[in-house]
Amino acid sequence: MRGVFVVVFLLTVLAGCATAPSQITNACAIFEQRNGIFNNWKKDAQAAEREFGVPVPVMMATIYTESSFQPYARPPRNKLFGFIPWGRKSTAYGYAQALDGTWKVYQRETGRWNASRTDFTDAIHFVGWYHAKSNRQNGIALNDPYNLYLAYYSGHTGYAKGVWRSNTAIQKAARKSANVAMRYEKQLQDCGYR
Repeated sequence: MRGVFVVVFLLTVLAGCATAPSQITNACAIFEQRNGIFNNWKKDAQAAEREFGVPVPVMMATIYTESSFQPYARPPRNKLFGFIPWGRKSTAYGYAQALDGTWKVYQRETGRWNASRTDFTDAIHFVGWYHAKSNRQNGIALNDPYNLYLAYYSGHTGYAKGVWRSNTAIQKAARKSANVAMRYEKQLQDCGYR
């Protein structure tokens, strides 16, 4: 009987790790939902902020905008002949929607070879790392969620070339990310986090 209890307990814990929080519009609620023995998103976010200098609300807003905190998020499939599921538009995957090639660069530069795009700890670390590179390469302030998101979506070279200037969808997503970052900042202040 004890063995069954242990198995059920472990499956419950693991299932909680691999699902999105149910309340994603409130940063305090997200951290409350993911404050467990095996995962503590608040501590993970704080560690990334300390390492890279990117504010927690900015990193969390990027993940919200990219995947809505869905660990296995992928872009939709293209349709062949309008109805046959075909390849995807990109290799974006996981919480941070990191591309295959960018994820490999991240692993190489950080030495985090076992990092997984479906693990929040690794995803928030990746977002902090990427935004810090945007700061170094493009001079974007670490507390500028709008431009950090433009660089995140467009890539560092694309941002520098201004490819986003003629793309209203990217600009709209960047505004969304900036608005979420401001809302998360206020929420975290109100619940005593900041």
